[in-house]
Amino acid sequence: MSLDWLNPMWWLVTGVIVFKIVALADAAVRREDAYPAADKKTKAFWLLVLGLAVVLDLLFTNSVFGIFVLAGLVAAIVYMVDVRPAVRAVSGGGSGGNRRNAGPYGPR
Repeated sequence: MSLDWLNPMWWLVTGVIVFKIVALADAAVRREDAYPAADKKTKAFWLLVLGLAVVLDLLFTNSVFGIFVLAGLVAAIVYMVDVRPAVRAVSGGGSGGNRRNAGPYGPR
C-alpha cells in the first residue's frame, strides 16, 4: 500500500495537474469567435498550449523536463487570469456587463 497522499509534494503536484485540467476544460467550452473578439490568441492555440501542459505534466512530472511543467503552469495561470475573463466578458458569461451591481433581487 502506497502512502503517497501523505506527502505534501504529492498534493502540490496533484493540485497543479487539476488546475491545468480545469483551464483546459474551460478553454474547450468557450466559443471560438470570442477569443479574437477579446483580442486574444485563437481557441486552437490555447487548446494546444494547455493540452501540451497537461500531457507534459502527466508524463514528465519527476524528470529533467520540469521546466516544461513550470512553463505549462505559467500558461494555465495566464489563461485563467487574463484570457478567461476577457473571453467571458465578450461572450456574455460571468460577471460582465450590467450584472456587476446586481444583487439576488435585482440592481442595488
